[in-house]
Amino acid sequence: MTHTAKLSATFLQSCYPEPDTIHENVHWVIVQENGVYVAPGTPPSLFVSGNPGKEFPDTNRVQYLGHRNAVACYAVEIAAGPAIPGCTFYLNVRDLYGVLPDNELAVAALAVRIIDFDRTNRFCGQCGAPTRQSRTERAKICDSCGLVTYPRTSPAIIVCIQRDETILLARSPRFPPGLYSILAGFVEPGENLEEAVHREVREETGIEVTNIRYFGSEPWPFPNSLMVGFVADYAGGEITIDNNEIISAGWFDRNHLPDLPSQLSISRAIIDAWITEGNNESE
Repeated sequence: MTHTAKLSATFLQSCYPEPDTIHENVHWVIVQENGVYVAPGTPPSLFVSGNPGKEFPDTNRVQYLGHRNAVACYAVEIAAGPAIPGCTFYLNVRDLYGVLPDNELAVAALAVRIIDFDRTNRFCGQCGAPTRQSRTERAKICDSCGLVTYPRTSPAIIVCIQRDETILLARSPRFPPGLYSILAGFVEPGENLEEAVHREVREETGIEVTNIRYFGSEPWPFPNSLMVGFVADYAGGEITIDNNEIISAGWFDRNHLPDLPSQLSISRAIIDAWITEGNNESE
């Protein structure tokens, strides 16, 4: 099965070196803290025309995102203040799912992430000197010591464990009431992805898995994860939750599923693929 990652920003084409000047016919994504503004329309649009540098004097930073159909796109961060006339502010990019087309949703997530990268890497992590933006790649350069810093990507695994006609679903204390999902966790230094699957499953639920298969991947910029999805088979053990990352877990069949994650996420894509597989086998 091919997984279509909803937050993959391949909608934009990165063209380096980035443009020397910002022309008037560019598209802007207006960022405020970790949210974005959306322009009205049918459907609404993430992209805003004009010159935010003139219209919004409290501009904090501007970052090149890429080109959309040969038109350059930029993220501009504005200071918190009065609302932008005619636009709607969304505090959380995830709230834009179903409001914007998937490709614009992905660009919104990218814009917030790249603005955050610029915001949090103004100084070198090695010598403390100010950094500057590279114009030939997405990076920050320290002219004092030569360190080049790239946007951080934190790999994480997410796995659907199958046992006969059931899957293992669990609740995190961070989830809304009643919501369950498949297991996930960050990859630790020195381990590969399959080792991370074994460790996370064992730590959180006490069971063992086998026959690990790759499903797909998803950039998850909240703030900087890359989710790598797998399917695995139950190999043994009794569920023993850690009561830290997981507060409840159990085996669920297709006819008795709890509340599931949004279809925005790869977790839901993996679960839906398992449901579809079972339905096809029963026909």
